[in-house]
Amino acid sequence: MHTVLVFIQVKPGCVDQFIHETQLNAANSIKEPGIERFDVLQDPDDPHQFLLVEVYRNQDAPAKHKETAHYQRWKTEVEDLMAIPRTKHVYRNIFPNNNSIGG
Repeated sequence: MHTVLVFIQVKPGCVDQFIHETQLNAANSIKEPGIERFDVLQDPDDPHQFLLVEVYRNQDAPAKHKETAHYQRWKTEVEDLMAIPRTKHVYRNIFPNNNSIGG
């Protein structure tokens, strides 16, 4: 598996719209065959800070995800809602993965 953490800071007054658009994207994303999980997290101490946890089944899946209509819509709709450009960090799953004991 292949995990991407996306860090997002939303402008004041834009949180509700960001959540709406991001929930739409996440709900459609988890229907993609290459996506294992798509979590949307909000910092309880700073409601303008979000973390997307995207777990892909293989390394090709992120590129395929970026080609979908729901991702393209999300990218367009939330771009102006962000206080700064989003950042990401890619991780390789150690556990769980397809080679895990019992898995």
